[in-house]
Amino acid sequence: MRVRPPLALALLTLLAAALLPGASRLGSAQPPPGPSIALIKVSELTALLGKGTQVQIVDVRARQEYLSRHIKGAVSIPLDTIEIRAGEVSRRGLVVLY
Repeated sequence: MRVRPPLALALLTLLAAALLPGASRLGSAQPPPGPSIALIKVSELTALLGKGTQVQIVDVRARQEYLSRHIKGAVSIPLDTIEIRAGEVSRRGLVVLY
């Protein structure tokens, strides 16, 4: 099956919009930036806590794992309940999930 050039270009554009990250937003208004997400090392968290940085630490492991051992000051919100308990997670400041 042969595809005419204008149709091929349109199909290629649709494919790029579906597969390339951010391609669908090209030429459109960007949404306001949301909270950034980053992976940090234990040593980085330890340094932040040592400096007195306000951090909400959320333990997303099963409740039994939390009860057996957890980071001091962490709250337990098991991953399977995080969606319904999202209101308990701060919307401001640094939040660390582990």
